Amino acid sequence: MGEENYTKLYEISELFMENDIDEDSIEDAVIQLLKAFGEEPSRSGLIRTPGRVAQMYKELLVGYRIDPVAMVNDALFEVTYDEMVLVRDIEFYSLCEHHLLPFMGRAHVAYFPRGKVVGLSKIPRIVDLFSRRLQLQERLTRQVADFINELLDPHGVAVVVEGFHLCTMMRGVQKHEARMTTSTMLGAFRTSIATRQEFLDNISRGASPMKF
Repeated sequence: MGEENYTKLYEISELFMENDIDEDSIEDAVIQLLKAFGEEPSRSGLIRTPGRVAQMYKELLVGYRIDPVAMVNDALFEVTYDEMVLVRDIEFYSLCEHHLLPFMGRAHVAYFPRGKVVGLSKIPRIVDLFSRRLQLQERLTRQVADFINELLDPHGVAVVVEGFHLCTMMRGVQKHEARMTTSTMLGAFRTSIATRQEFLDNISRGASPMKF
């Protein structure tokens, strides 16, 4: 990959790599929240909660600080193959940026190679790169597609994401069975109805219903 490709991958990734997560500020904020709830942060069950929460967010938001170039690690391979490559049922976990509540589900990612493919394990890692942060499902879907499109310059990319959102399950409308489906189709998947239908048929074939 050339330097321009690297620059574009960093732009798409929207990283915060210049500084680490501020655990001390998170701990202070959690203490203030506990007090606002009417709780006593010094009681035995809560005394270590601020530190636990800070560590939790460091893990849940790690996607902001993953180096995408190091993640791919030159796992690009030249091949003579021009049929669909599909990785389906990739589980993911993310945080809704509106309420800081989790949403989770599965992603299906496909592309038509143009002379090169990426290592199989990298597709789920790309999903994690964008899901492990404050997110919207719509944006997550587009970012995964744009990243693969820039990385491989394939004939086309397709991404479908299905998610359960706790912000609509445990609060608000409280609809426990509602799930959200988003999709991004680029290149051949957008211009060819047959190609798009092949992808959709593949991800529906033998698929079990999502369960929470």
